[in-house]
Amino acid sequence: MIELDEKDHAILRVLQRDGGLNAGEVGKAVGLTQPSAWRRIKRLEEGGVILGRRVRLNKVALGFEVVVYLGVKLAAKGRVSLEDFERAVCAIPEVQLVQHVLGVYDYRLKVVARDLGDFERILRRRIMTLPGVGEVESNVMLSEVV
Repeated sequence: MIELDEKDHAILRVLQRDGGLNAGEVGKAVGLTQPSAWRRIKRLEEGGVILGRRVRLNKVALGFEVVVYLGVKLAAKGRVSLEDFERAVCAIPEVQLVQHVLGVYDYRLKVVARDLGDFERILRRRIMTLPGVGEVESNVMLSEVV
């Protein structure tokens, strides 16, 4: 674990908002020169603090109007391995996120769909047919506050 100071934390906040910024832009935002910001970013990457940078896609522009969070409880944990379920659910392109959680449900999934009819098709034909699926709870996202 590497030690982080206030400038490191500021760099991380800037990169979380926009991971596509270059070192000069990050440096300007946090009051550092480009070379100094670059060295710090490189140290954060090599230290495992920054795991990578992602591109955020506009779901609506891609035709995905509906986001649904699912709670999935496996029916028979003894007969179906968690790995089998995870492998199968990760193969569904509309599933954006798979989280193994502790609580009422075994997994939380983030699913995108073109509309509610498309989501129903995904749920019936893909999610409910996965190995070991028992109960499923759906929560449709109305809005997102970032």
